[in-house]
Amino acid sequence: MSASPGPVIVTADDFGLDPAVNEAVARAHDEGILSAASLMVGAEAGPEAVSVARARPSLGVGLHLVLTDGRAVLPRAVIPDLVDATGRFHEGMATAGARFFFRPRVRRQLAAEIRAQYEAFAETGLSLDHVNAHKHFHVHPTILSLALDIGGEYGLRAMRWPYEPRDHAGQRVATDWRAGFETLLMTPWLRRMRRRMAAAGVISNARLLGLRATGHMTESRVLAAIEAARFGPVAEIYCHPANRDRLTVAMADYDHRGEYAALISPRVAQAMQSAGLRPVRFADLPNPASLHGVCGNAH
Repeated sequence: MSASPGPVIVTADDFGLDPAVNEAVARAHDEGILSAASLMVGAEAGPEAVSVARARPSLGVGLHLVLTDGRAVLPRAVIPDLVDATGRFHEGMATAGARFFFRPRVRRQLAAEIRAQYEAFAETGLSLDHVNAHKHFHVHPTILSLALDIGGEYGLRAMRWPYEPRDHAGQRVATDWRAGFETLLMTPWLRRMRRRMAAAGVISNARLLGLRATGHMTESRVLAAIEAARFGPVAEIYCHPANRDRLTVAMADYDHRGEYAALISPRVAQAMQSAGLRPVRFADLPNPASLHGVCGNAH
């Protein structure tokens, strides 16, 4: 008897950012390997994304907390220390992270905004498949604590663990040395993050494939990720697909169309099948105890 296909999560981030993202998510799920998407509840195309999701109950939709490089859900009068006059979060994750950690007033505003984003997601009526944060900001201990504590009130069951093994060479972008360096710096936080999620009974992926190739998960890299996902604990392959490029200044160099093409590529679909992998939602994974028991160490 042949073994049943192993699970792998294939996620699109920034769902709701732009109609170009929403269309790519819809088609990549209908015709390709995409199994999950992370929703920006405060983005302009968010309502359209919700409609796309409601028409596709097999798509696992999670909350993509936006606390940098984007617009807040709450008005500036409620969170004046977090946003500028236009309601966008202040740029500079390092500075913001220090303020979140050291200033109680800022932490209270941060908690209010995180709660508002959970509430906005709940109001969509969609099942909360998972939670993560734009630019993986939930690695920050203050954001992680709030996301876990508040999320517990909204049915939080799964959260992304943004750890990619260093030896996964197929995911590197030759010109992006910073991503690997930043991953190394985050290692102690990632270890604590994993322990905190496990203690909260929150399930997670055991590896994130595509971290060091963010914005450049084209066909060759997705094929490499599929090959890597065949062995070891549960992997999440994450992408930023859209049917046009240059969606924002911060993502000006992203190959959105190349990533979209990879997700609907017949060659990729065949590779997934040949590898004995089955794209799933976070909701389809085993219980937290069994999954964390097979997670690799972040080193």
